[in-house]
Amino acid sequence: MKIGFVGVGNMGGPMCRNIIRNTNHQVAVFDLNPDAVGACTAVGASAGASVAAVAATADVMFTSLPMPKHVEAVALGPDGIAAHARPGSVYIDLSTNSAATARRVSEGMAAKGIAMLEAPVSGGVPRATDGTIVIMVGGEASVFEAQLPLLKSFSKEVIHVGPIGMGSVAKLCNNMLAFCNAAAASEALMLGAAAGIDVHKLYDVICNASGNSDAFRGLGPRAFERNFKPGFALDLAHKDMRLALEMADELGMPGMIAPQVMTLMRIGRAKGMGGDDSSSLLRVYEQALEREVG
Repeated sequence: MKIGFVGVGNMGGPMCRNIIRNTNHQVAVFDLNPDAVGACTAVGASAGASVAAVAATADVMFTSLPMPKHVEAVALGPDGIAAHARPGSVYIDLSTNSAATARRVSEGMAAKGIAMLEAPVSGGVPRATDGTIVIMVGGEASVFEAQLPLLKSFSKEVIHVGPIGMGSVAKLCNNMLAFCNAAAASEALMLGAAAGIDVHKLYDVICNASGNSDAFRGLGPRAFERNFKPGFALDLAHKDMRLALEMADELGMPGMIAPQVMTLMRIGRAKGMGGDDSSSLLRVYEQALEREVG
């Protein structure tokens, strides 16, 4: 089978390389970053000249892109997938979108005879690399079942959550919760530091107590080592939280916690942290109190 993959950066790259390593499919890639393309061609992919060129020969097309506007441009633009992919092929978007964007793109694909799955992922770069990410899939069950072996080639857990749009709902709920956990972890660590406890010992306590979370476990080493290089950038976290809050607004659902976390994100971005890791929420607290946890 011929696979096309557009967007082989921090997340798309590891997923694409796992497809190459774990299947016998032919994989062609396209990305604006030559280094990202090179990391995939080094393990057996071919480099496509454009989105259109990759889509024209693919049986299954993947995209992994930063923003909904990028997905729409690549999927539905004049030089994009819908305009050049063959009828009967399948398009799988691994990006984080709104449900409305996913449905709009799916309708555009259907008009060209192309089936679509929205398949946002969770787990970050380390789990994308080792193939243990979770994929939440929206789309027709028959299309999902047909593509399940391919999805399992780069994921430990693949869950069909309903029709197109529900994958985005699942992802936004998950990420909203993760960001709220991260903000709470930052606040707890900063509270301990302000109170004078040895924060390394506090970290050990919480990692083995009821306050433990993935967010807290990940925050400690970054805080202590002062390492805020992006794994998952604050700008992208802000985008995901904005989409989650827009969904809540559309549903008339009040938010008691997430809007406050969004405010922290806005402060962090205003202070120039948008390109840093999303754990930089801690630095908003540090700057407010004029002290560092680490």
